[in-house]
Amino acid sequence: MSRYNRHIILNEIGEIGQDKIHAAKVLMIGAGGLGCPILQYLVAAGVGTIGIVDFDTVDESNLQRQVLFNTASIGLNKAIIAKERLLQLNPTITIHSYPERLDSENVITIFEHYDIIVDGTDDFSTRYLISDAAIILDKPLVYGAIYKFEGQVTVFNYQKGPSYRCLFPDPPKKDTIPNCSEIGVLGVLPGIIGTMQANEVLKIILGIGSPLSGKLYCFNALTNQSRTIGITRNQEEIDKVQAQGYHFEVIDDSSFCTPSIPEITIEDTINEDIQYIDVREVSEQPRITLDGILEIPLKDLISQRDLISKNKKTIVFCQSGVRSARAVALLKEHNITNCFSLKGGVSAFAKALLK
Repeated sequence: MSRYNRHIILNEIGEIGQDKIHAAKVLMIGAGGLGCPILQYLVAAGVGTIGIVDFDTVDESNLQRQVLFNTASIGLNKAIIAKERLLQLNPTITIHSYPERLDSENVITIFEHYDIIVDGTDDFSTRYLISDAAIILDKPLVYGAIYKFEGQVTVFNYQKGPSYRCLFPDPPKKDTIPNCSEIGVLGVLPGIIGTMQANEVLKIILGIGSPLSGKLYCFNALTNQSRTIGITRNQEEIDKVQAQGYHFEVIDDSSFCTPSIPEITIEDTINEDIQYIDVREVSEQPRITLDGILEIPLKDLISQRDLISKNKKTIVFCQSGVRSARAVALLKEHNITNCFSLKGGVSAFAKALLK
């Protein structure tokens, strides 16, 4: 009674609600940036049974945001260490650790023991696997994702609501995602998004409030602005997943990320004989009107590569840096090697011109 007093004195929860929390079984996939705050708050809230799936080990670079771990945890399995730390927070509950990679062979066996699935992963193959298994077993899925300074939260497969494939029917195309090992993230952002995911879990358990089913909540940590995007259920996508049954699609994550591409800042190009290439579509704004800029949309880059000088340093830019990275990779494949992707994209170019 004393441990959960602040819950019990809430009229919306009370002893009956706390009993519901204690009876709940929640599976956390991933004990990383999102998983750490989610697990801490669910364990503190008294969720009676929690499972933790994570095959990864703690790296020093994790400590900037994965607040369950410390220096002594480096090199140890995240699921096992998380369980040890969480039982110190609340020894009255049951925690199961699964120090293994979630795959098509074990996903059903693990999922069957839990009421709610929480996705704290950072790769597309696992996200689709989690979503498809949740559909097959008809289990609600609390989803979160982070990127640099932005995060998203939603609830999939809840009371016949939309699924992950209703929002993203297909995986990204090859080489369309920035290099996976080089994307940074603001350390506090996983805490913000993770606690929101924990909040959705508790709302589902208690049957209170309005879970984010059919709504994708998007948050920008730099501006503190947020917006909510509606998601509709695509029955055709649901039917496809149900028709395949336990024969889950195997997706190769390695093809999503653009290769590591040399970047350069606009300041580093001053006083050099530079050739600039704008690989955006001609309709995209703002346009950079300087003599000597080649405007070649990415789709036409290879067919028009004869326009590109091999004797000058080539700086490729686009709106944000994703397409320019792809362009540099394509040029290198065709022996145009002295080329770089402009860090910051067109906005960096525009700011430099205004100075």
